[in-house]
Amino acid sequence: DLFGSPLTLGNFLQSIRMGEELTLANFAEMLGISRSHLNDIEKGRTAVSPQKAAEYAKILGYSEEQFVRLAIQDHLNRHNLNFEVTVSKKRSA
Repeated sequence: DLFGSPLTLGNFLQSIRMGEELTLANFAEMLGISRSHLNDIEKGRTAVSPQKAAEYAKILGYSEEQFVRLAIQDHLNRHNLNFEVTVSKKRSA
């Protein structure tokens, strides 16, 4: 929980953006999306696919596992499915 609410990908992205002191427009440009789309993600109005979450992690230099886990957890929470997600990369054969 972050400030009394569960951590979501949207509020994590917002925390990163604010910590870097970037505007919504600048951060959205970094991610290759529109300002309004980023705003919808940060406010929890739009879900992010696990694939996009992994892309955002790479762009920002963060853990893909963490971003993917948050994206999947957000989807489960939206559908009131009471599961907790853990994610780890597959080991190469």
